[in-house]
Amino acid sequence: MFVTIFKVLAAMKVVETTLPDVLIIEPNRYSDDRGFFSESWNRKRMRDAGLDFDFVQDNHSMSAETGTLRGLHFQSPPHAQAKLVRCGRGRLFDVVVDVRRGAPSYGKWTGVELSFDNGRQLLVPAGFLHGFVTREPMSEVIYKVTDYYSPECDGAVHWDSCGIDWGLEGAPILSPKDAAAPRFEDFDSPFEWTGR
Repeated sequence: MFVTIFKVLAAMKVVETTLPDVLIIEPNRYSDDRGFFSESWNRKRMRDAGLDFDFVQDNHSMSAETGTLRGLHFQSPPHAQAKLVRCGRGRLFDVVVDVRRGAPSYGKWTGVELSFDNGRQLLVPAGFLHGFVTREPMSEVIYKVTDYYSPECDGAVHWDSCGIDWGLEGAPILSPKDAAAPRFEDFDSPFEWTGR
């Protein structure tokens, strides 16, 4: 999934994915016999890397069962959200789909394994669908967002309509909202590519 290293900083590595602007953040972990310490977010370091996001809310979810699939979600303008996603416990496969109309990568997806062990984070800009499937029971997802939750802007696209290889070993566990979400071919994206 990774193609090149974007920047290496003192406390983190930023890695490009196959989708423009979707980045993997790998904070350093400092370990000893007690465990580890990691700086999971530092606004100055991110700004120094050219990543300037104004996060306003932290969210935390836990999925009890392996194979729980949440997504594919988005929040439309004027309350579109960028996200910085990490796994606080367990392991999951995190996925994004570019839905910026006019983008060369429109409809393409990428995914990365996030786990407690690897400490990776995924930076998901506004204009991308986001979802994940758990690979272990009791997996926790912790993520920052750049706008507050807005029910009138909340949306979803059906999880199996974008050609994503979720690596499932059977039917996923879904919420009623996700099971009833419209398919990608019926989705009228509210996002436009700006050409950057």
